[in-house]
Amino acid sequence: METREIAYKGTTLNGFFMLFLNLALTIAAIVMFVFAVDNESWQLGAGSVVTLLVSLFLWAGFMMLEPGEARVVMFFGKYVGTFTRTGYYWINPFTTTKKLSLRARNLDAEPIKVNDKEGNPVMIGLVLVWRLKDTYKAMFEIDSQTMASSNAQVGTDVKSMMAAFERFVRVQSDAALRQVAGQYAYDDTESRSEDITLRSGGEEINDQLEAKLNERLAMAGIEVVEARINYLAYAPEIAAVMLRRQQATAIIAAREKIVEGAVSMVKMALDQLKEQDIVRLDDDKKAQMVSNLLVVLCGEDNAQPIVNTGSI
Repeated sequence: METREIAYKGTTLNGFFMLFLNLALTIAAIVMFVFAVDNESWQLGAGSVVTLLVSLFLWAGFMMLEPGEARVVMFFGKYVGTFTRTGYYWINPFTTTKKLSLRARNLDAEPIKVNDKEGNPVMIGLVLVWRLKDTYKAMFEIDSQTMASSNAQVGTDVKSMMAAFERFVRVQSDAALRQVAGQYAYDDTESRSEDITLRSGGEEINDQLEAKLNERLAMAGIEVVEARINYLAYAPEIAAVMLRRQQATAIIAAREKIVEGAVSMVKMALDQLKEQDIVRLDDDKKAQMVSNLLVVLCGEDNAQPIVNTGSI
């Protein structure tokens, strides 16, 4: 992902040093004011006012960052860099900063109804892990206000900002999921084992979904760490019909296997009777024996044997 983010290189001082210095200035301003009142000195009074104003000005430059956070720094509307060092610092009070979280976040999207390659309506959902990678693109190349819901306002705090980004990720993940799901059939209903389906695609489908999401979210400086389909089912209106179709397919496959095995067993029986010369059968007797054996081997109920005391 091509980045336009730069590190902040402006003046940065230790926050604790500036805190003690600012407290000292505040105390000095109060002492000067007291002396000015006692001595009726306007010079000391003016000095105390100036010192107090400087102290108040310096208070606006303090900021603190935790691990996994960043601050986008602007100087009168111009982007001057992103501050990512953790700790307590003081920077130029004329700059404005917006805090963003760089930590990984989960999105468990609710299943949506889409049409697969064959036009069947299916319910499909995903879970993805994402995080901000480029703070410049996140802040200045998309409109965070439009990412919020219609009745919500995006503030300057990190919670509301990240909620707006999550809204953007949710909308784009919905579009990417629809695009990927429409390229494949839900299942291999025609026994084409070489075709990839949503059910059998596995990692390949997930990799393609992740690539589509990265492509869509790159404009917002968002990186997808992992994306997976976590829910897949036919839509309720066709679920019962498709279940019966799957059951019929399974029954047919099982019958084919049973018949294949029965035919091989009948052939083996006839060959052994012939090789060991146990009994000689004409074509009619062979046909009758084959019919009886197939009925016994392919039938679902247990066979009822009949003892033949006469000729075969």
